Amino acid sequence: MDGVPVRWEETGPGTATAVVFIHGIPTSPGLWRDVLSHVKAARCLAFEMVGYGESVPAGRGRDISVARQADYLLGWLEAIGVERAVFVGHDLGGGVAQIAAVRRPESCAGLLLTNAIGYDSWPIPSVKALQGSAGLLERLPPAALRPLLASLILRGHDDLAAARRSYRVHRRQYAAHDGAAALARQVRALDVGDTLAVCGDLARLRVPARVVWGTADRFQKLHYGERLAADLEAPLLRIPGGRHFTPEDHPGIIAAATNDLVRAVERR
Repeated sequence: MDGVPVRWEETGPGTATAVVFIHGIPTSPGLWRDVLSHVKAARCLAFEMVGYGESVPAGRGRDISVARQADYLLGWLEAIGVERAVFVGHDLGGGVAQIAAVRRPESCAGLLLTNAIGYDSWPIPSVKALQGSAGLLERLPPAALRPLLASLILRGHDDLAAARRSYRVHRRQYAAHDGAAALARQVRALDVGDTLAVCGDLARLRVPARVVWGTADRFQKLHYGERLAADLEAPLLRIPGGRHFTPEDHPGIIAAATNDLVRAVERR
């Protein structure tokens, strides 16, 4: 779109309700790998944010902020002929979903947020530290980047086996594309103003919504999930002991909530 290559993964019948899954940092559409197979009777599209995953090269020299990702998302939906979709967002992807829904509410049929950024909840302290040392970060050799990524991913999981799989899936993207320089570009682009600009509009969204939250998340605290649920007038499903990467630790719960939301959308 306008010279920017956009990538996504797709499953399910092309004529069914479209559900768009949006990942965060430091992940890619692979975040949803165990969720997609359990979302029934829906066209599932796992959007890859520009500058992330296999699309790291597309982010070089471009705006890859959360607000800009919402523009990419909406332009992509228009380009592939999807007029309305259910948005499912995790981490940064939840911020993208909120901004897209506020900017173009007619494109959002429903909204599910799981351990998502919002309001002033981000960047988290460890990411702020990376922002402050981005010049050094971009020059890190691969051997030094690996433990940094491992620490970030492991702290966000309550299932150790899932954490190990997650690390293997997501580190490959950095190893293949620019390494630490890619992560440095990603953290430099993070600006809390992107979600603060739309948070006052969330309560005016009139779409079916669900909020699913790991209660032990050290990155996006539960009270932000409670605030999102209140603003969206949405039920809040708490995952006791769940940490940040809910789509990888608890894919069945996320899929069930998505299926429930799709049914609610189709009943309207």
